[in-house]
Amino acid sequence: MSQNNGAHGKPGATKQNNASASTDAALNARAKSPKGGKPKGWLISLIAVLVVVAIVIGVTVFFNNKTANDSSIAGEDSNASKTSDTVTVGIKLAPVNLDIRHQSGSALEQLLIGNVYEGIVSRDSNNKVQPGLAKSWEISDDGLTYTFHLNEKMNFSNGDELNADDVAWSINELKAQKYYNYDQVKSLDKAEAVDANTVKLTLTTPDSNLLWNLTGRAGLVFDKDARYDAKTSALGSGPYTVVSFDSSDKLVLKANEKYWNADRKAKTANMIVRFLTDDNAAVNALKGGDVQVLTSVPATLTKQFQSDSANYTVSTSDGSDKFVLAFNVTNPKLADQRVRQAIRYGIDHDQIIASRGGVDAPLGGPIPSVDPGYEDLTNLYPHSVDKAKALMAEAGYTADKPLQLTLTYANVYGTELGDQLKSQLSQIGIDLKINYVEFSTWLQDVHTNGDYELSLVDHAESHDFYKWATPTYYYHYDNKQVQDLYAKALAATSDDEADGYLKQAAKIVSEDAPADWLFGYRVTVVTAKGVDGFPQQLSQSVLPLYAVTYRQ
Repeated sequence: MSQNNGAHGKPGATKQNNASASTDAALNARAKSPKGGKPKGWLISLIAVLVVVAIVIGVTVFFNNKTANDSSIAGEDSNASKTSDTVTVGIKLAPVNLDIRHQSGSALEQLLIGNVYEGIVSRDSNNKVQPGLAKSWEISDDGLTYTFHLNEKMNFSNGDELNADDVAWSINELKAQKYYNYDQVKSLDKAEAVDANTVKLTLTTPDSNLLWNLTGRAGLVFDKDARYDAKTSALGSGPYTVVSFDSSDKLVLKANEKYWNADRKAKTANMIVRFLTDDNAAVNALKGGDVQVLTSVPATLTKQFQSDSANYTVSTSDGSDKFVLAFNVTNPKLADQRVRQAIRYGIDHDQIIASRGGVDAPLGGPIPSVDPGYEDLTNLYPHSVDKAKALMAEAGYTADKPLQLTLTYANVYGTELGDQLKSQLSQIGIDLKINYVEFSTWLQDVHTNGDYELSLVDHAESHDFYKWATPTYYYHYDNKQVQDLYAKALAATSDDEADGYLKQAAKIVSEDAPADWLFGYRVTVVTAKGVDGFPQQLSQSVLPLYAVTYRQ
């Protein structure tokens, strides 16, 4: 398979017209003496004046026409806009640091992958694998050998050559040093450079997720000879380089003058990404012109921009974010499937989505619409207070004898979701206590230690069904049938076969009710008039900036 990385048209050059007219009257017009004698002096003077006036008028008309023609050729007029050399983008989450081999966090991948660092393959805004440093590849029939054919004459931003040795070294180091997401290549036996432009990956077992995983951290290629502070800077082969980084303020990027790929050269010289955690402050920054793009805007705050379509564009698209209400199935209260099912019937998803602006997507299971294996499972547990009450009664709980549960979640998500769940579940015999904590506390107590009853978090990762097949993950969900189906999906050698196994596994998980999927978060982006080339889909995780321009 051989594919283009995607070409973008280059502005056409305008040839300037340097012709000019002489203003010397002796060269432009000559008054010839009439036959039959010399003219009178006053007549000579009058003719001279008329000639000069005619010349002035002619020259003026000529230059006016020339200016109009030149402007037409250049595609400009007196009110023409100017392309800015700087675009500022506002996002909600900031990475702790820039060390992409050690530090967790989706914001880090969002900012650096495809902009500063590049992988052996890439991912487009439809969540599909595309060429990257490799222009094409083949997969053996048994799924155990991947052969990548690299682009030629590649280099890092410091000028160092990038070839197959760098690719093989980077992937082998990921596994040997156990860098972040190293487990995504656990099926890898070794990566080796066949020649300067060919890399071969040999696997111990087939892995249908491998190619997609290589679009992320697992496939990034680094310069082993470069020396830099990876926490505050970054050195890759992408269209941008890092100028400065402050986790409390912004990331500043500039176009990589040595970038190897003509099709993806940066169209804007300077990109500034500001970290705006407060939604109202972010909106004010856009309205005030401090930023030209806001991504991940709450839908409830976008009406003011939708009503001003002359100055702003609002777009919403599907993403991989899943707001998961997890049930600790090892807890005695929640080990009873009837209680878990009652909670799912008792939640009014339409009401929750409407309160958030009505743009989020109903999600009835663990796989979002942008991922392989997606199937609409929202019909499994439609909202029904009566069914929920009946199940709670079977489990021994009523309004007079409610089940007491605690929902623990990070305060970064606000209080409204907790208040809604408390109100809705009170109708089916559940007394819900809300425990709002700092995100760092949630990470330690819930994510790491698995100490909770109910928990709520936005799982933004794509292709993350493996968590439901991993009993040690904080979900504590242990289903042998699901694990077997997921293993078959990984071992599949065709996409259709893998999708079939994933659909079966996802339906079992949803029916078993180890969680409720409140909604699939849809990303809303607002851009100022004049902004072009900003990715509209999956900008929460994939944010290539090379094509972005802004005409003021």
